[in-house]
Amino acid sequence: MKEFITITKALSDVNRVRILLALDGRELCVCQLIVLLGLAPSTVSKHLWILKQAGLVDLRKEGRWSYYHINYESPSELILQAINWTITSNRSSPLIMKDNKRLQEILKMKLDELCQSIPGPTTH
Repeated sequence: MKEFITITKALSDVNRVRILLALDGRELCVCQLIVLLGLAPSTVSKHLWILKQAGLVDLRKEGRWSYYHINYESPSELILQAINWTITSNRSSPLIMKDNKRLQEILKMKLDELCQSIPGPTTH
């Protein structure tokens, strides 16, 4: 029951759902998600922490960069069901479709330049 509550709380915020959908089929660094969402770096980091605590996403560190991806390797059937349900239920949402268009432009940008353009401290 605790796992279910943690997962549903993590998915109760539109920006966390947007992050999950942005990570569908790819991994992204924090800077890319900051630009996509238009939120403060600390806010995006908090959202990522909540998703990671729920087991929905995981990260891979490479040098100074932290890349997030959906946790399809989770041994929890509940987590896998929540991921699949969230993605299939929201894939055609106008907001998600707009995010996908914006993400295609963000992915064309050089990562160093993108991260340097973000004011304040960031965890790449």
